[in-house]
Amino acid sequence: MRGAIRLVAWCLAIALVALPIVGVLRGWFAANRWPVTQLTVQAEFQHVGAEQIRAAVLPALGRGFFALDVAAVQKAVAALPWVESVEARKRWPDTLLLRIYERQPFARWNDKHLISRQGLVFDAPGDEAVAGLPVLSGPDSRLAEVVSFYAETQKAFANTRLKIVGVTLTDRGSWSLATASGARIVVGDRDEAGRRLRRFLDVYPQLMAGHGDGFVYADLRYTNGFAVRWPQTPAPAPNVSGGSPRT
Repeated sequence: MRGAIRLVAWCLAIALVALPIVGVLRGWFAANRWPVTQLTVQAEFQHVGAEQIRAAVLPALGRGFFALDVAAVQKAVAALPWVESVEARKRWPDTLLLRIYERQPFARWNDKHLISRQGLVFDAPGDEAVAGLPVLSGPDSRLAEVVSFYAETQKAFANTRLKIVGVTLTDRGSWSLATASGARIVVGDRDEAGRRLRRFLDVYPQLMAGHGDGFVYADLRYTNGFAVRWPQTPAPAPNVSGGSPRT
């Protein structure tokens, strides 16, 4: 019994070794044998176009099923500007399957680039059409720190009427915030940022009483307080009455 099993195992091993050789000799694995002519794409597109994908994949289509280089296809599609990652595989006998994950922009960086939700800076055509993104600015080497500080401010201002839509870090290490209303809040050094923001937010409800239009500028860098600038009140128009002048 054992001898029969061992014989079957040897036959299978020899067949596995011989099959590729026979296949090559008979042209089974030739570049034009069983060409891949079908493309199936699974993705949720907002920015990547079908024409872009077809152009990237077209050089691979038409080649034989066994000759098609899946790694090369993945590399070509991944090079498209809005593509985050790609999964590619073949399905017998003539189909190439692609699963494409698109970049999800999280914020603008220095008014020139986008930041993906994975924290990668990228450029892409049509990015000016992406609205509603926060604007983050600072030295490229401190990108992660700027993103982290933005996340902290979202939590700090969550229960206020203020919506933080931008964070700026200067080369000298000073932080400032931009609000949706257009106001600017200068915070200063990061080491003091948490304490200064808490002090400002503790009195914010009382501060805003009677100021429906909000402030336009706040400087939190004072030792025991902060300075606030309010919108300028338009001067009253002169009272002009009708009638003819007296003589």
